[in-house]
Amino acid sequence: MSNSTRVAELVTNVSRSAGFQAIFSALPSEAPVTAARCTLWGRRCGRATIGAVTAPSPHPAPSPSQPPSSAGDTGADPSWAQILGRTTTGVDLVRGQAGWVMEQIMTGAATPAQIAAFGVSMKMKGPTSGEVAELADVMLAHARRMPAEAVGADTVDVVGTGGDGVSTVNLSTMAAIVVAAAGIPVVKHGNRAASSLSGGADTLEALGVRIDLQPDQVARSVAEVGIGFCFAPQFQPSYRHASAPRREIGVPTVFNLLGPLTNPARPRAGLIGCAFAELAPVMAGVFAARRCSVLVVHGDDGLDELTTTTTSTIWRVQAGTVEKVTFDPAGFGFPRAELEQLLGGDAETNAAEARAVLAGVAGPVRDAVILNAAGAMVAHAGLVSAAEWLPAWEDGLSRAAAAIDTGAAEQLLARWVRFGQQL
Repeated sequence: MSNSTRVAELVTNVSRSAGFQAIFSALPSEAPVTAARCTLWGRRCGRATIGAVTAPSPHPAPSPSQPPSSAGDTGADPSWAQILGRTTTGVDLVRGQAGWVMEQIMTGAATPAQIAAFGVSMKMKGPTSGEVAELADVMLAHARRMPAEAVGADTVDVVGTGGDGVSTVNLSTMAAIVVAAAGIPVVKHGNRAASSLSGGADTLEALGVRIDLQPDQVARSVAEVGIGFCFAPQFQPSYRHASAPRREIGVPTVFNLLGPLTNPARPRAGLIGCAFAELAPVMAGVFAARRCSVLVVHGDDGLDELTTTTTSTIWRVQAGTVEKVTFDPAGFGFPRAELEQLLGGDAETNAAEARAVLAGVAGPVRDAVILNAAGAMVAHAGLVSAAEWLPAWEDGLSRAAAAIDTGAAEQLLARWVRFGQQL
């Protein structure tokens, strides 16, 4: 029996089991049907959070044609003393102030000390969705443009914040290849390693994928291969001013949230990993305001991925709302993994692991890749308002396994490498 057949049967058996149906029938009557079915599945579904909540409304974010107001809502021109005076005392910023800060950073006007102070004090205060939206949108206003008509409107990203302190293999990178092999266009945004031994860009480079492509070349890659990679320094050259202060302070800050929020292709769907459980709903709020279909995920073992070692928490973003749910992969037949089984190494080590998984080697890494690829497909399915949660998971898991078992994922990687070589 093939692995894809085994996954399909497990999904079918779980969804049809008496226990599963009994859980659905025991739902509180006041829980919306869609929320109930979106938050419960598998053996541990009794832990799930039921119900939908409206996403927080971020402050109106500055657009490329309309930079942030220099005065904000305070009636006075912003200053570092004014802004840091608020963040260091736990007071939220007013509209326009976060955008002003990012404009200072992107234009090189901010000093390293000011950048570091802002990043750390915002993390200690706790950023709002509105503040993060302003930071991200100003970054996007300064980013190199992707030709939207060439990329298309239904692309997906698979990316995480990093900063979980665990050097796992590059699960999101492998999952992105699997998603593309399943027929969903992917524009992945990423960078080199910051806290781990190998980032997504490092591993792709070790696999032979060119990471230095120009915007039009990335768009061609998506159109011809089905996947493209936006190397953050190539698309966000102005953000270099924040790189040294971030590296020197050595602790996660609000800036860790911005990578997944600033993909220059502006994909409408994605599986977004967040290493910081308390900040995941902030990211979800930004995506909700953008009307994206996204799963913001946090492994309950601390990973910025859907994990197979325990449960994960998911903030499901669709149609401007956010639902917080608990997800247990055991409900779909995935065995519990040990965290050590997901650990990686340097770029060459992680590239070798990726080749093995894409070649069909079974084991805990393959399981985690299939799970995360399926999550991205579920997010993509959410672009259609009529998409149902459980069938989307069933379909995603089956398609992810099939993309590997048929050789499609391995072949796509080979085409991606050749594409770069022929430029």
